[in-house]
Amino acid sequence: MDSIVQHFRRDEQPFIEMAMGWVREVEDSYSPKLTGFMDPRQRFILQSITGGTDLLLSFQGAFPEAERQRALLYPNYFSPRKEDFHIVVFNVKYATKFLNIEHKDVLGSMMALGVDRSIFGDIRVADEAVQFTVSREMKDYVIANFTAIGKAKILLKENDAVDTWLLSTDSWLEETHIVSSLRLDVVIASLTKLSRQKAASLIHGEKVKVNWTVIEQPAFDLQESDMLSVRGWGRYKIIAIEGRTKKDKIRLIVGKLQ
Repeated sequence: MDSIVQHFRRDEQPFIEMAMGWVREVEDSYSPKLTGFMDPRQRFILQSITGGTDLLLSFQGAFPEAERQRALLYPNYFSPRKEDFHIVVFNVKYATKFLNIEHKDVLGSMMALGVDRSIFGDIRVADEAVQFTVSREMKDYVIANFTAIGKAKILLKENDAVDTWLLSTDSWLEETHIVSSLRLDVVIASLTKLSRQKAASLIHGEKVKVNWTVIEQPAFDLQESDMLSVRGWGRYKIIAIEGRTKKDKIRLIVGKLQ
């Protein structure tokens, strides 16, 4: 596994070490290990680490097409069930007649609880309906402490009726981009059809996030499965790096959120 680590970024090292610890734990105990909620990049790293082992890996986020999912790492004798992922779906009740709650409002109030992001999964908002997922281990804590979103007083109600869960409205359009390098400014310029100088200005202006973190270095190298957000331009994901062209350019398959 050490040879795999060198292919990832230095700032991902803490997560990599934690994931390698999970692998050792399952190998030593010969029993399943359930993780917290992970974003797509973290899941990609975990898949890469477990790929060279005899262990199996399954993901579940409760909601269909969930972006944030829990992982279950297990030996080959184990057959995981949906219940083994310990995910609770909550409906958020609030005074919809007087207030309007958006995704960012829910996330901001969640983080104000002072808990790790890994206990929460996806947040889904549609018209006046708000739902989110949380790890069952933290269910009671969340009910007791998550009582307001901004100025809105809220009431949480567990929802196990799958047919009432909100569906994702995200639609990704796949595009092919030919770039000279995987530098952030080069890729952003291609995605937005701006010059590299203007792309770099967006980056320096803290308008670009990679994997939900603001990146201010134009020379930052992107990798497969990275999620990008460019303020004013939208969200993108690096679906695949398909190698080089005859002119030694890099062919990228990128998804753009519609």
